[in-house]
Amino acid sequence: MHHPPLIAMIHAVPAGARIAQEAFAREFPEARLWNLLDDRLLDDARAVGGLNAPLRRRMLRLIGHAVEGGAQGVLLTCSSYGEVVDAARSLWPIPLLKSDESMFRAALTGPYERLAVAASTPPAVPAALSQLDTLTAQLRPGRPAQVTAALSEAAATAATRQDAARQLAETVRRSGAGDIQAVLLAQYSLAPAGPDLADLLGVPVLDGAGAAARELRSALLAHVPTPAQVTR
Repeated sequence: MHHPPLIAMIHAVPAGARIAQEAFAREFPEARLWNLLDDRLLDDARAVGGLNAPLRRRMLRLIGHAVEGGAQGVLLTCSSYGEVVDAARSLWPIPLLKSDESMFRAALTGPYERLAVAASTPPAVPAALSQLDTLTAQLRPGRPAQVTAALSEAAATAATRQDAARQLAETVRRSGAGDIQAVLLAQYSLAPAGPDLADLLGVPVLDGAGAAARELRSALLAHVPTPAQVTR
């Protein structure tokens, strides 16, 4: 291929950038990556209690900068700014993805009826459940999945990815979701624990960056068949 696709990723924290790059190296190695970091996005949103008009315009300018620079796909790795993507899609006709949208879409179009959403920070839970509800209404109206939330704040401070996986696995089990069919990781920071968590629970574990990389690869490399769901 003479011109590998150029994917722009807009980050609010450096850790999200690293995890997203690792996911693309694994799932979409053909892509050329362009990382745009604005490390004031979260602090400024916290200062005003959410997104206001200037912050929305700022994110739209970042997306526009990426598109005008030749990006053929854009991924926002920060869930807090996901709603801006809806407005951006009416402006630019290329794949524009929210941080976890691909993961939720893969889960809802896959063979799963019982899901667990795993998080290590409290705000991530309602954000994930809200996105799941919205996509469920679009993709499988009248057939909602059973969703259990599993919040383990201890996983956020675990010393290793194996420890984080153990903390998350215990929380999922305690949540009463013993017969879940897949786990969705509500934060990019948890992605490194995904393979160990899948081994501990014996079910697929989906993460946002990996799912986004697979969806963009499928959309931009027309000769590649649609990737199968995660089967770690």
